[in-house]
Amino acid sequence: MAKSLVEYVEPVAHRRELVLLMKKRDLEPLTESEWRVMRIVWQLESCTAREVYILAGEKFGWAPTTVKTFLSLLVEKGYLSTRRTANRYIYKPKRTVLQSLYQAADSLLEKTLAGSEAPLVAYLVKNSKLSKDEIESLRELLDTFEND
Repeated sequence: MAKSLVEYVEPVAHRRELVLLMKKRDLEPLTESEWRVMRIVWQLESCTAREVYILAGEKFGWAPTTVKTFLSLLVEKGYLSTRRTANRYIYKPKRTVLQSLYQAADSLLEKTLAGSEAPLVAYLVKNSKLSKDEIESLRELLDTFEND
């Protein structure tokens, strides 16, 4: 399901791509409920509304109509693509989990006061359950930015 930081933060040669990906912010932010639906779609990778509303019903107690409404909103916002096959629609994410996480982080940073980024990052690191490998990847990433 969710990848670790080590899987996202590739070797140093890919860091430039990572920075470019981090800067991509072009969609309206997701609401908490939309994040829930997107997590299901990301997990399934390609799915029907029925597959999503079965899982969302089990996890959150949502009705099929509620899930279909969220799927429509996510298509409108540009997070999902859809294609019709026979009598159903197939939904696929148009953005990766990582792209969406970066967008959410960018949105949070835009709302903070100037100069408060370091305490926010420190808080996130302190309150995350990072492995030794993930901590080492973060150190390497910080060293890369420090040397640029």
